[in-house]
Amino acid sequence: MQTRLFLAATGILILAAAAPVVAHHAFASEFDGSKPVTLKGTVTKMEWINPHAWLHMEVKGPDGKVVAWAIEGGAPNALLRRGWNKNSIPPGTQLTVLGFRAKDGSNRANGREATLANGQKLFLGSSGTGAPTDGRDPSEKK
Repeated sequence: MQTRLFLAATGILILAAAAPVVAHHAFASEFDGSKPVTLKGTVTKMEWINPHAWLHMEVKGPDGKVVAWAIEGGAPNALLRRGWNKNSIPPGTQLTVLGFRAKDGSNRANGREATLANGQKLFLGSSGTGAPTDGRDPSEKK
């Protein structure tokens, strides 16, 4: 009986530990490090979800049309440790985001850095994702 219980508990632990790994992805699987993008617009929503937070904003294109963008950030816990909080960028905030465009050409990007209208910069990316290093991530080895 104890052996069965031990095996069942071990199996559950293995499955629980594997779930975040399955949900996570490498930067290069979705985003193109050779296609940097600068987005200036208005925040519509910030989603604090795992494994990555998502920033949604409306950006005026060169033709004047407003386009909705979704920008992937680091894990919520990583953003909190870097100075973010759930009120850092409420809807309506004007923001400039530097990042890397999605490989599929959709209006998605992996965010690197967010700059508020007052000039305050917040690191948006997650370390170790495979995104090109540029020295902006305070945890990057120099």
